[in-house]
Amino acid sequence: MLGALMDGGAVQETGPVWRVPAVRALLAASLLGFTSYAITLSALPSQAVRGGADVGAAGLVTTVFLAATVATQLAVPRLVARFGLGAVFTAGLLALGAPSPLYLLDDGLTWLCVVSGLRGTGFGVLTVLGATIAARAVPLSRRGEALGLYGLALGLPTLAATPGGVALVLSGQLGWLVALATLPVLGVLAVPALVRAVPDTVAAATGAPTGPAVRAALPPSLVLLVVTLAGAGLVTFLPIARPDGLVATLGLLAFGVTGALSRWGGGVLADRVGTRVLLPAALLLGAAGLVLLATGLQVDALVLVGSAVLGLSYGGVQNTSLVVAMARAGDAGTTTASSVWNASFDAGTGLGALAVGVLAAALGLDLAYAVLAGLLVLVLPVALRVTRGL
Repeated sequence: MLGALMDGGAVQETGPVWRVPAVRALLAASLLGFTSYAITLSALPSQAVRGGADVGAAGLVTTVFLAATVATQLAVPRLVARFGLGAVFTAGLLALGAPSPLYLLDDGLTWLCVVSGLRGTGFGVLTVLGATIAARAVPLSRRGEALGLYGLALGLPTLAATPGGVALVLSGQLGWLVALATLPVLGVLAVPALVRAVPDTVAAATGAPTGPAVRAALPPSLVLLVVTLAGAGLVTFLPIARPDGLVATLGLLAFGVTGALSRWGGGVLADRVGTRVLLPAALLLGAAGLVLLATGLQVDALVLVGSAVLGLSYGGVQNTSLVVAMARAGDAGTTTASSVWNASFDAGTGLGALAVGVLAAALGLDLAYAVLAGLLVLVLPVALRVTRGL
């Protein structure tokens, strides 16, 4: 059972989840991995432009990284079934961190894409297994809180690492960027403690994907995809709409902070009141935030409030949709649900810039945000249906 004994004692129904040994080991490894991801996310496109790439093509570095991530995420359940949890987690950390020094060899777009593709496979492993372990290392009654803590612990460092990476590239400090991107290699040191700490049921649940588990996880993951698409539209195009810089920076900061906090807070609320109200409410918040942005892109206060409200939706939907996907897939389908959910998250992020860019070119960015608000309302029936009885 999920309350099986672990190093340091049994998982308790009460008390902070961060005291659970498996959660602590997971956070130690995952923090290093997500720092590597975040510090290169916006920095590498900037490096590509410095190396002579066209501005319009520089985003291919991120696209290739996320494409490799999604492809790997879908394969993680089978890989774990064949090679074991510890081996696959270790390989993921190494794949994310070890190729990073190769960025120093060339700053051409093709080379940056090749190295990013290699690293994306490691990130795919980390995202799927991280969410799986966070969910299964605690009792079912604490799952939302554990996933929320996991999201908060990874989200807050990302706020500093993403702009920090850009600053390093713009100041010519590529060596430091590469050094920090290699940090996941150190995370391998935490894997033996993680494998010892996780309950046997975690490994038992990481088998090959099954059709029922995939079908169960798809509807809540569709809700997530729509919200991440809207979030990507904000992150990509708000700086373009407000090129003066300060308002866009503050708006993105508000979006990131409220997103991280609501992912944690949403997890706590999901354990206490269930997901029946939370997931639809988060969607409506997102629609409201997009309406504020659509009607006030040139009004500083509306940009800041709209970004913050959309962030609340973004984090809340992340946590709640993952809880719902895992609940619908059942214990044996936990890793499959994590795989489908993470693939939807990264696909939405990757598609967001493209889709919103097409809409903005045809209608203007304000109307593009209004269309996204309508899209969030359209998936509201899906959110109500998948949370029925949970």
